[in-house]
Amino acid sequence: MTGVQRTVTRTLVVLLAMFVFAFALVPLYDAFCRVTGINGKVENTAQALIRDSIDESRVITVQFITRGSAGLPWKLEVLDRQVRVHPGAATEVHFAFTNHGKQAGWGRAVPSVSPSEASLYMRKVTCFCFQEQRLDAGERYEAPLVFQLTRDLPADIKTVTLVYTLYPVDDKTLANKTPVVVVPGGEA
Repeated sequence: MTGVQRTVTRTLVVLLAMFVFAFALVPLYDAFCRVTGINGKVENTAQALIRDSIDESRVITVQFITRGSAGLPWKLEVLDRQVRVHPGAATEVHFAFTNHGKQAGWGRAVPSVSPSEASLYMRKVTCFCFQEQRLDAGERYEAPLVFQLTRDLPADIKTVTLVYTLYPVDDKTLANKTPVVVVPGGEA
């Protein structure tokens, strides 16, 4: 094997290794964030309320921010931008999705929490973020979020910000799914 062939072979092996590493990085990063709570990643499944007493000596401000993304003509708005809660208390906040597009589509709201340490103490009982949502053209859909900040939230955390970013979901993948129907007080 000549020097040029060796260089080409080594370059191709390095490129292949870089591709495999880049492909594996996203799931590895997600798993790392889920385990450590870094980057505000929160559970994507319903959690039970912790039935401890409510810490009425502390008040935490919880702010909500919603964002859209390119490729999805929807708007997600929170009906209460900010609430004040006592650790240990269950709180319900309502959000509204509106499809401003000319056709039906699927979307998913992906949450993150700031400061990231607070994600370890955030329990979601009901959330529209647990699954994809389908809206017809012009449709508006309201959905609840029921959450709890546990009593063991560190004392230095006075404000928690919960951000939901809407992303489009491929219609072909979800063509056979039925839309989520939320009954007040029910699971989303």
